[in-house]
Order: sequence, then C-alpha cells, then structure tokens
Amino acid sequence: MSLTDHLVARIRQDGPMSVADFMGECLLHPTLGYYTTRDPLGVAGDFTTAPEISQMFGELVGLCLAQSWMDQGRPAPFTLCELGPGRGTLMADILRATRSVPGFHEAAQVVLVEASPVLKQVQAATLKDYDAVWIATIADLPDQPLLLVANEFFDALPIRQFQRDGTGWRERLVGERDGGLTFGLGAIGPQVALNDRLSDTKDGDLVELCAAAIPILTVIAGRIASHGGAALIVDYGDWHSLGDTLQALQNHEHSDPLVSPGQADLTAHVDFEPLAVATRACGCRHTRLTPQGLFLERLGITARAQALSKALSGSELDALIAAHRRLTHPDEMGNLFKVMGLFPAYAAPPPGLEP
Repeated sequence: MSLTDHLVARIRQDGPMSVADFMGECLLHPTLGYYTTRDPLGVAGDFTTAPEISQMFGELVGLCLAQSWMDQGRPAPFTLCELGPGRGTLMADILRATRSVPGFHEAAQVVLVEASPVLKQVQAATLKDYDAVWIATIADLPDQPLLLVANEFFDALPIRQFQRDGTGWRERLVGERDGGLTFGLGAIGPQVALNDRLSDTKDGDLVELCAAAIPILTVIAGRIASHGGAALIVDYGDWHSLGDTLQALQNHEHSDPLVSPGQADLTAHVDFEPLAVATRACGCRHTRLTPQGLFLERLGITARAQALSKALSGSELDALIAAHRRLTHPDEMGNLFKVMGLFPAYAAPPPGLEP
C-alpha cells in the first residue's frame, strides 16, 4: 500500500484531516514516512542544508556556542545538543572546531534528538569518534546547562492553516476526491489562538500555526533559564506568519505537496514570533531575529574562507567561493534564513547576535 492509499482510506473513514496531521503522516509514518525510510540530504537526496554546503557553517556555530560557554564561567558538565541532526555533519564540525577550547570537550555531554532510524545510523557513523547519545524527545534532556543548535528543525514541524472568513476562520483541510488528495476548507469558527490576527489580516488571508513548536521551545528556554547555556535556532521564516508557506521538495525541485506523499520533504516557514513569546514566558531572553548571512559575517566567515582558500585552487577554490556566497548572499540563503539566539537573563547574548 502506498501512503496515498493509506491517507485516502483514513480520510474516507474519519473525514478530512488537518494539514498538521497530513504532514505528520507524510514525514513520520512508521513504514511509509519520508524521514523514516531514507536519507534525504545531499546531491542524491532532495535538499541540502548549510552544514552540508560547507564546514565553515558548523565551525562558526561551534565557536559561537563555545564562547557563550566561556562567558558563563565554563560550567561542567553541560549538554551539547542538536535537534534533527541530519547526517551528523553539523555536530561533527562543531566538535572539530572546539577541540582546542580548554575543557570544552571534557565538560560536554553530546546529545542528539532524532526521530529517523535511518538518519540515526548515519549520524552514529559520522560521530563514531565521539561519545554521543540519542534521545527520543527533548523532554529527556538532562537538568543541567544546555548549549543547543536547531538548524532547519522547526520548519519540519507540522502546521495547521486557517483562512480568515469575516471575524472567524476556516481550517484548511486535506480531503479525498476520485481516489486522490485535495485541499478544502472546514466550517467557519472562532480560533482563540488567532484573536490577535484579526487586526492585521483581511478576508481570504491565510495564517499558519505550529502548536508543536511551543512545547519544544519551552523545554529549551526552561533549561537555559534555570541552568544556563545558549541556543541557536536557524531556519527559514520570519516574524509574524502570513500566507501559505507549505512546500514540498523532491530531487531539489519544488513539487505539489499532495502528489507524492511520503516521497517528498514537507516544510513550512517558521514564525519566530510565538517562539520568542514562549521564550520570554520561561524567563529566558532571546536575541533579535538576524539574517543568517549577517550572523555568519559577524562571526568571521569571510576571514575563515580566505584562510581555507590558501590551500585550494581550481575547482576546489571555486566550490569554496560558491559555498561562501550560498551561505551569506542576500539572494541565496543569507536573507531567507534567520537566526534567533536564546540566553539566560544574567548573561550576554551569543556572539554575532544582538539582544
């Protein structure tokens, strides 16, 4: 049975499903889900993340976190955590870049939060030289200082979509027609979570909510507020959701989310505003939303690229130049991706970011 057949059968039995339920099935169905059945990254996969583009990204992220650790008195032990670690490339680069930081590796307990059994195996191979552990949910994090990075993690969390209709909202749903999947709208009703959006939307406007993000962010912010540390959330998105941002990516090309469920990556732009609100509610501070390109430039990516270029020539040099541009240029990932840092009320923000 294909995932389409499974979804159609479920809809015929239970009725149309929310976009959030649809995303959850597509990405994490135990036997037919996208993340549970494949390694989606790289040239042979469907998309490429910043750590896979260049080692410079992970190196600078690692040194940023290490500086926060030093600024807060070098606490030991502490948790060094990544959410959704992909192939483990980012964590490997973080650990390599921080080897020369006195006491950092000795104090660090490396923890990875990963749902995909396929990617867990890849991560284990990548990080075979390190004593890393895997946990199923972020609630299992130790009660101690936390240094965390979430790169392209929140964009994969399921969202619900609501279209404004007068002073009410219709939820966008996934239904069935002639054996296939189709979008439709539910009945008009109030949405308490969207009361504040009646002032900045009009009829027909679509707003997205990611309820799954708040419990995760609350755990992160709570650990940092209570025990110290810092977190870097790096993702594409902006402040204040507006419009349909659900997208499917297959073979590095955009596709219809309903056409090949389970065969394409599904993501949505991150609305950083509710993440910031949840951070403050936990007694933790957050930085201004900063474009990825500006963040990396502040951390010295150009100087790092120049240093690496001295040993390169020909196609290798061209690849380095292209990687630097892709990570930082406004027309590439530089403006689309944003960075928000979390830090305790008594501490300085992570380097490269402003409170």
